[in-house]
Amino acid sequence: MMKRIVLSLIVSVFLIGCKSSKIVTSKEEAIERGIYDYDNSTVSTKKPTKKSSNTTYTEEKKSSINTSTINKSSSSLNQKIIDDALEFLGVRYRTGGTNKRGVDCSGLVFTAYGNNDVKLPRTSIDMSRHGKKVSKRNAEPGDLIFFKTNGRSKINHVGIITEINSDEIKFVHASTSRGVIVSSTSENYYNKAFAQINRVIN
Repeated sequence: MMKRIVLSLIVSVFLIGCKSSKIVTSKEEAIERGIYDYDNSTVSTKKPTKKSSNTTYTEEKKSSINTSTINKSSSSLNQKIIDDALEFLGVRYRTGGTNKRGVDCSGLVFTAYGNNDVKLPRTSIDMSRHGKKVSKRNAEPGDLIFFKTNGRSKINHVGIITEINSDEIKFVHASTSRGVIVSSTSENYYNKAFAQINRVIN
């Protein structure tokens, strides 16, 4: 009998204790009691970690994009120069000319480069001393191509390379007889008269 009384007392105390205790048996109960706090810091700590690894990736990606942009900007500058020179197609040849009323060979080059903030000397012989010489096989669009025409011993003609196909180099220039045209080194006349190629923009 005494054992039963003691046992029922213990059970009662235990039940009362459980109700008043801070023991939590579920997430819902914890939220109701205001004990469970959804820890945003945990999530935001995880997210930044992810983000920071993404950031690193993005930065690496950006840096490679920037590098290609630098390379690209160089080639796009060359392309702008070519496009400017091609705007003169059909313009007549005029000694000393630098506009669409008439241009000479160095006047065309001087103007196309100058329109893109690249300053060059005014004559073809002086231009040939500007920049660095490159071989035919390393030529690129936008490079300057020089010739010694009419059996001259010195450079007297210049054009801007527009395209390279295998061994053929196409260039825009002001021809004395036909004005501004695109010609090719595959033409016998220019093949024989070829002197050198200079790179002005690296």
